Amino acid sequence: MLSIVVIALVVAVVVAVFGIITRKHASAELTKYTDNTSAPPVTLEQPVMQQNAREIVLPGNIQAFTLAPIYARTTGYVKAWYHDIGTPVRKGELLAVIETPELDQELASAKADLATAKSNAGIAKVTADRYNDLIGRNAVSQQDTDNAVQALEARNTQVASSEANVQRLEELVSFERIVAPFDGVITARNIDTGQLISATGSTTTAGAGTVSGNKEIFDISAVRTLRVFINVPQIYSPDAKNGTIAKLTLPQYPGRTFQGKLVRSSDAVDPATRTLLAEVDVDNRSGELLPGSYTEVHLSVSSDAPALIVPVSAMILEPDGLRVATVDANHHVHMARVTPGRDYGTTVEILAGLKPGESIIGNPPDSLIDGEEVRVVNNSNNQSQAAEGKR
Repeated sequence: MLSIVVIALVVAVVVAVFGIITRKHASAELTKYTDNTSAPPVTLEQPVMQQNAREIVLPGNIQAFTLAPIYARTTGYVKAWYHDIGTPVRKGELLAVIETPELDQELASAKADLATAKSNAGIAKVTADRYNDLIGRNAVSQQDTDNAVQALEARNTQVASSEANVQRLEELVSFERIVAPFDGVITARNIDTGQLISATGSTTTAGAGTVSGNKEIFDISAVRTLRVFINVPQIYSPDAKNGTIAKLTLPQYPGRTFQGKLVRSSDAVDPATRTLLAEVDVDNRSGELLPGSYTEVHLSVSSDAPALIVPVSAMILEPDGLRVATVDANHHVHMARVTPGRDYGTTVEILAGLKPGESIIGNPPDSLIDGEEVRVVNNSNNQSQAAEGKR
């Protein structure tokens, strides 16, 4: 029995020692695994150095030099319209005629009221003249004479009021004829024959449905000269001077360029985009360029400006500006404040704040902070390593 007890104790001690050693080994492995995977996994990318030519290319929007939406100023029915979209018109040329029978009757009534007021004023004048003649002979009282003079003044006031009303209605009647305010091209027509037009708005033509509210009946654009608005980055703002020649390229005219001239700028940098708004005017007497088109504007710059190209996903937006996360040799993060240049959609220029050869995090997590240690993974093993880190 004693031997059996001793053997049982020895076995228990061996099992206990084996369990303690196993747990210590597992704890050490867990500590090692935790130390290896506690740092967030990141993928590094190398910015690409680009030595810019003495030219910058900026996106621009072509607009008509003058654009005028024409609204109805009277209520009636469209009697006729004479110009459709795409038709060139001259200043003062008739575009449409609106029938206003109620307004015509109001004008006729106002003219009749004016004739009545003039007749009453004529009688009042004769009466006042007679009383002024008789007062000198003491044939009438001063009171009657004053009444006659005051009645003449009242009749004259009625005449002036009636004339003003007639002029107002004549002005409204003149709005029956819709004319072009300047030389240009009809770019929109929202009326048709027989359509009801109101002074506060109009319905649209068939196919567009009925639109309540204020709607222009014509749009006219002056297209002999076109405006192109561009946003020049702050770094290139000194080169955006009045008189600078710009070249325009359009996708519908491959291999061709159109010449324009920078005529004005806002003389202020937009603090939201750090760009300068500038206007380029382009001669379009040939009619090849269309308002609303997209164009690329080529501007010459005074000196080369080297820039680093980084992916947009690497940019971190902070309240005080843009930053990129760089990683040093010890795998620690440093937040570098940068100055962006042109935005190419998927990539962006970095003009200042980043040195050539520095490694950046391609897609930094939102929780990343300055000085934090990270775990660098390769692009090919990015997904597996990231999944391992989450476990």
